[in-house]
Amino acid sequence: MPPSIKALSALLLAAFGLLSVLPASAADNILDVLDRSQSLRLAQLSPVDADDARARVLQASFQRVLAAADGLAGRAVGLQVVQGPVVAETFHGRLIVVHADLASRPEGERLFVLAHELGHVAHADWAAVGRVYQRHIPAEVLQSRTDAVAGLLGRDMSALSHEQELGADAYALQLIGRLGHGMEAAVAAFTRYGVQKDSATHPGTRKRIVALRLSAP
Repeated sequence: MPPSIKALSALLLAAFGLLSVLPASAADNILDVLDRSQSLRLAQLSPVDADDARARVLQASFQRVLAAADGLAGRAVGLQVVQGPVVAETFHGRLIVVHADLASRPEGERLFVLAHELGHVAHADWAAVGRVYQRHIPAEVLQSRTDAVAGLLGRDMSALSHEQELGADAYALQLIGRLGHGMEAAVAAFTRYGVQKDSATHPGTRKRIVALRLSAP
């Protein structure tokens, strides 16, 4: 990868977790780079054996939220349980990856996390990410283009990411409501790791809770 592409990828990886330092050819477009980045990150994770008790618990919970979900017509959605740095994340817009430790959380909290990731799938959030990148880098991934748009791309991606997280939160709250859980489960999921401030990718904990209360029926 040319140095400027490497620097841009490192910047966006730190801010959004979307790009890794990957070899790129002059013919690559940004969707190629994004797709390859996701594949590389996924390959670096350590899947838990399907017979692991934690995997069985999470697969059962996943099937519950999937059965109650809407907006997924025609979408093939999978779940992969792993050990490693991922807590819960959706890869390629269709594969939900969760840490095995999620199995030990109370049911409502566990269902909210899975439903939140399903919200990203139902809302086609990964496709929206690609459209923002394409708007800023419409042709080959080249130094002259990436250096010029890095700042604007970063701001647009951060705004989009915050919007998507709040949208997935609202989707998850409605979904777990059909399964007998409510705001308490969502708040527990948000505060599991303490009260967080705004980051480039996620609104802060208090902001998410306020937005969720406003979205509640």
